[in-house]
Amino acid sequence: MYQLFGHRQSGSAAVEVALRLCDVAYRRVDAYSTEDSEALKELEALNPHKQVPTLQLPDGSVLTEAAAILIHLGLAFPKSKLLPDEPGQRAQAIRGLVYIAANCYTPIGIIDFPERWLNDADEATRQQLVSGTKQRLYRNWALFADQFPAQPFLSGAEPGALDILAAVITK
Repeated sequence: MYQLFGHRQSGSAAVEVALRLCDVAYRRVDAYSTEDSEALKELEALNPHKQVPTLQLPDGSVLTEAAAILIHLGLAFPKSKLLPDEPGQRAQAIRGLVYIAANCYTPIGIIDFPERWLNDADEATRQQLVSGTKQRLYRNWALFADQFPAQPFLSGAEPGALDILAAVITK
């Protein structure tokens, strides 16, 4: 059985949707890096960064990073339609997933936790970092929209991993 470490209103929601589309059994463990709990200790044993989503596969191996998990599930469960069948479209969907992870998901971590990026900074400096990061994030989403127009979905004719991740990360 798969075990998904996640938290409400995080990128783990994309993986949870994907697991349902793959029609596989999984257990969700609610763990969050700022809440001291047994679940967090269990997560830290698997992922020292204590980041969600973290997915433990049935064989005990661990995957981190939402895009990597979605790519794995799409390749492992092609009937889920998480990734397009056509190689060129699949390559573009993977490109889009990595784009979101690198250019959109990462800035959200800076916006949510500026103290992780600035040691002993005053509030004005933290706010300046957050403001600049938000501007960059909005620009990155605009560039994404230009590069990945819905047709009717981001991955083509059916919703897939790219649509799921984009929807979750924008919220």
